[in-house]
Amino acid sequence: MLFEPRSGRLAAWGNALLAGLVSPDEAVLSIVGEDAVHRVAGLPGEAGPVGLTLALGRLRALGVRGLRVALPAPGHPLGLSGPPEFNARALEAEEAVVCVGAALGLVPEVTEAGPAGDVHVSVVWHCLPVREAPPADVPSLGEAERELAEALREATVALTRLDVAGSGPVADAALSAYRARAEAGREVLAPGYPPRAVRVLALAQRVDLMVSLAYENGHGGAVAASEMAARAEALRPVERVARRALAAAYNAAVEERGR
Repeated sequence: MLFEPRSGRLAAWGNALLAGLVSPDEAVLSIVGEDAVHRVAGLPGEAGPVGLTLALGRLRALGVRGLRVALPAPGHPLGLSGPPEFNARALEAEEAVVCVGAALGLVPEVTEAGPAGDVHVSVVWHCLPVREAPPADVPSLGEAERELAEALREATVALTRLDVAGSGPVADAALSAYRARAEAGREVLAPGYPPRAVRVLALAQRVDLMVSLAYENGHGGAVAASEMAARAEALRPVERVARRALAAAYNAAVEERGR
């Protein structure tokens, strides 16, 4: 589930910091979220891993003007531009952040430790060289919004027919938790993002949640092999569209400033 990728939080709040809209402390607290600690390794000029505050300041000094999100999947290098080493690391993590203004990218390595219910999560962002080229397959906000609306309609019809539209107690609990977070006014993007980006991100997160629930709920009524294949066929393009929309939303601040 890509619901709220760490790369999205880093890009969103990093962009707000670079634009002078939030303090370093506010940005770091929002990026770390419920994790225990985030550090950055391989940063030019640093011998070892450093904290996020220092890392973001160093990136600014290196000429970084913005941060973009990459959300690649097998066969879909969304947001990547190379070289192969960076692409491979990003594909393994299923996410990355690409700097604008310096040929650098950041790929998260997540480590979990501790018993269930008391898991300590630490993240090391590996800083690697990237190729300065247009990112692969990232749509505009307008394109993403249109794609999402169409994909959601088509997927709902197909999954309802297959009886795997995401129903039952697990789905109900997940949807209730999503609504509670939304109603509580959770800030899905940092200051400096246009309202349309907030709208696209919220819709993409709902679509991503629907896809995840459909997968997690097993086969539903799709017990025959042909029906299982039809379910996967219905979900695959929706999942792709949701990832494209997430990337477009998180990258909107950079696109706005570029215009």
